[in-house]
Amino acid sequence: MKKILLVEDIPDTVELVRRALEANNYAMIHAPDAETGLQKALEHHPALILLDLGLPDYDGQTLAGWLRAEPSLQHIPIIAFTAWPQETARAMVTSYGCDGYIPKPIVRVKEFIEQIGAFLAQTSQGGNAH
Repeated sequence: MKKILLVEDIPDTVELVRRALEANNYAMIHAPDAETGLQKALEHHPALILLDLGLPDYDGQTLAGWLRAEPSLQHIPIIAFTAWPQETARAMVTSYGCDGYIPKPIVRVKEFIEQIGAFLAQTSQGGNAH
């Protein structure tokens, strides 16, 4: 079962993501802030990281930088998980060193799971999903 780290501080979003992932045979690890996110990433080495860009302690760019600076985590795709407008989100993906983004809120769970699967498939084939 592939592990996905969700770095997200909004409990309702965490619960929706947990239900969606677990119903589709993914294990979810949760971190409510950037410092915990880094710790959990180092501890669990997830297959993918879903990163909210607005966290209570540090912003998503800071955490993405920490994750990219850690050699043991550099291969893990980081997907921005944000409610920011699409144009802004796309620009942030590039400047933050993320591999793609998924918009919030989750409106269609099936589509969300398909996006997760596509990012995992692309990274397992050696490409990245900008």
